[in-house]
Amino acid sequence: MQQHLKVVIPVLVAAVLIVLAATLPATKVERTVAASGAGPGENPSGWRLIAPITYQNLTIFPVVSSRDADTSDFATLDEVLSSGDALVSEQGDYLRRTRDGRIPPGFSTGPQVNQLVLVNRGKRPLLLLAGEVVSGGKQDRIIGKDRIVPIGAAPLPLDVFCVERGRWTGASDQFSAANLMVHPSVREKAAVAQDQTQVWASVRGEGAAVGSTSQSVTVEAAPATISPQALSDAISSAGTQSYQRIYKSSPIGTSVESVTEELRRRFDRATSGLKGEHVVGVVAAFGDEVAWSDIFASSALFDAYWPKLLRSYVVEAMTRPAVRETASLDDARDFLRPIMGHIEQESEPGVYEWRKQSVGQLSEIQLAALAPKPLTLHYLRVLRGDDRSPMVR
Repeated sequence: MQQHLKVVIPVLVAAVLIVLAATLPATKVERTVAASGAGPGENPSGWRLIAPITYQNLTIFPVVSSRDADTSDFATLDEVLSSGDALVSEQGDYLRRTRDGRIPPGFSTGPQVNQLVLVNRGKRPLLLLAGEVVSGGKQDRIIGKDRIVPIGAAPLPLDVFCVERGRWTGASDQFSAANLMVHPSVREKAAVAQDQTQVWASVRGEGAAVGSTSQSVTVEAAPATISPQALSDAISSAGTQSYQRIYKSSPIGTSVESVTEELRRRFDRATSGLKGEHVVGVVAAFGDEVAWSDIFASSALFDAYWPKLLRSYVVEAMTRPAVRETASLDDARDFLRPIMGHIEQESEPGVYEWRKQSVGQLSEIQLAALAPKPLTLHYLRVLRGDDRSPMVR
């Protein structure tokens, strides 16, 4: 009898949980679990790393796959803002232009530093990645978290981070596509740490960069091409200009674009002869430390994000000391090994699942679409910086 109960009770519990899940409203659900499990956010299989491309302080490892999912059902932020299929605005401005003037739950009557309003007016779900820059309004902002905005969704209170501390003026309350991704040290503070103060500090070149540790290392290193002071000066001199102009100013902008163009040429040459495989992502190493990866479900999505991702990696590399050592292919493979750690999950039923897993200094974030079928659209792994940067002697 006891043995029979041991079998029946778990089955009954599982049945109850299934019924409860089916009755949940179509809203976000957040939960925290302690171990990893299978689900829509699993890593896509079939990844392979090929020989890296190195230039100056940056090494890029292309991630290729024989599988190339159809992701044409999804739109990107730059695409919809350029076409007018989406609207991003300061909250107060949008509410003043609504017909009835009522304030929906979660909204404010005036502009908010860490929240905008987004309306998806297009015919495809909208993919958002943490760190993407939207330009305009009172201040330029960056998207705070990976997510998907479904077709016909109600106006969304969009969580963002400010990247221009001090400015609160603008000719328009609406935002346009900046075609920029903030560099990894800033992006990590938004995507993983979710902390405005840390975002501001990283924009100014303060605090620990991704992958940096408190350990003392002895290497021969040249000064960074872009020093924290130069970065801070560029931001200060921008005044009321938008964040996107910071890296277009001299000397930072000129240096970044020339390195980006050289790496783009080398990358295209190295990946042009693939047979039966497609580039779906990259792993990035700064000096001898592998610290970042962006991998997508399809080559089409990778191609859409690659120009601004590459520029962001270049900025990151140029703010670090130039060391002679470079990361190896085995280092990059080790970086992508499966991890088991603390997991946080957030989902919008029938739309997407967001999953963050962390252990030690490693964090990974997976964004999976739940419709029209479960598909991991974006996979991010980052070697987080700790509170102190390494001492380079």
